Amino acid sequence: MEASDGAASAASTASAVPVDTPAANGDMGRPRRGLGLVPERLQKREQERLLEVERRKQERQNQTVEEEKSDFFAAAFAREREAVERLLGCADQEAPGPGADPAKLDEAASRLQALQKLLNDAVLYLAPYDLRLGQEALARLQGALAERRQELQPKKRFAFKSRRKDPAASAPSPATSAPPPEKPPQLQQPPPQPTPPLLGGVLVPSVSGFSNRESETLQMQAKELHQRDILLTGLTDCTIRLYGNPNTLRLTKARGCTVLCGPVSTSVFLEDCIGCVLAVACQQLRTHTTRDTRIFLQVTSRAIVEDCSGVQFAPYSWSYPGIDQDFEGSGLDRNKNNWRDVDDFNWLARGVASPNWSILPEEERIIQWD
Repeated sequence: MEASDGAASAASTASAVPVDTPAANGDMGRPRRGLGLVPERLQKREQERLLEVERRKQERQNQTVEEEKSDFFAAAFAREREAVERLLGCADQEAPGPGADPAKLDEAASRLQALQKLLNDAVLYLAPYDLRLGQEALARLQGALAERRQELQPKKRFAFKSRRKDPAASAPSPATSAPPPEKPPQLQQPPPQPTPPLLGGVLVPSVSGFSNRESETLQMQAKELHQRDILLTGLTDCTIRLYGNPNTLRLTKARGCTVLCGPVSTSVFLEDCIGCVLAVACQQLRTHTTRDTRIFLQVTSRAIVEDCSGVQFAPYSWSYPGIDQDFEGSGLDRNKNNWRDVDDFNWLARGVASPNWSILPEEERIIQWD
């Protein structure tokens, strides 16, 4: 009897001990809830930290590369600019000196084109301020080159006005032994030359173009335009067609005008234009104080707007017989068009679109120009 009571007591004691006691001593049998998430969170945080370190490293490398490119551009641009200034004779002067050498002017024009290409290639990494300085220097040198070319054109010389003599009166009269004294020759003054206009602080020679016209249809042909500097100013409600390859194009103080132009070898400048339509291909476009204007553009660099509003851009679509030859003569690459890449110097917020310009919707783009 006592033996059975002892067995029952042992069984009761054994049943009081939990079956999973060894697991409870170290929780080795099953993981506690929540403890398995800790390593995952730590691992994810470590990955994020490594990605951030790599991103900052890449930014520093990119910044170093851009700084190196900017330093190289600044040195090369300054060197070429000084060479052009020496060829034009305008170094350390506000205006070119007297005299002009055609060979030097040709070399200066060639170097200016190379300088323009250097600036176009650097647009992607240059700061807006440095880009503006480069464009202003180019505009000044192009104006100086145009002025020096103007000096090469022959000017009217002073001439003595001779009096016509009557053959009958030239025979000596028997009553007179000597002809009457002639009046002293008069010095013929040449007509006064117009003063070249100033545009944006740059001296622009009086060359080809139209000014102060209203409600007219105007046009110029290839021979009149070839590598000339074209100035259109003071036009209202006019349609202008420029069939050819000018060197530069300047459109100022235009109201409600349509300007269709062939490929321009270098730069196009717009200033103080309202309600206009412009179709042009060029290396560089710069637009100032212009509003409510549509620009159909082909440009190899980035277009620039400043103090503008309501400017819309679309790809260049005007064509005419002979435009392929004009593109070849201009040196523009028809396969390169950055018409939608626009820098607004009054809007420097990154990641936010400028409210001063926009892309023209496709349904509003002109297809038939004539």
